[in-house]
Amino acid sequence: MGCFDCDEAGGWWFHLRRCVNCGHIGCCDDSLAQHARRHFEGTGHRFIQTFEPGEDWFWDYLAERPVRGPLLPPPRHHPATQPAPGPADRVPADWRRRLAEAR
Repeated sequence: MGCFDCDEAGGWWFHLRRCVNCGHIGCCDDSLAQHARRHFEGTGHRFIQTFEPGEDWFWDYLAERPVRGPLLPPPRHHPATQPAPGPADRVPADWRRRLAEAR
């Protein structure tokens, strides 16, 4: 279970975010493609929740700040066995350099 758009394109992501409105899973702003933010820009769905194990926070893209959010139905994170970045078979060996250069 990963970024829907990265999976379609054969790409990889750093961390995952879940749209509160529709459940779309997208990659974070530190990922190369930033699909969670692109989902917001395309739909107006402004609230996301982290989709990382052990994290429980929400973000409002419109206000650009953390917010409180509702209890969402499961799953609340990707499988704990799935690495970040992921998926393991598509992450390039030089992923740290690529992310650093993209900033």
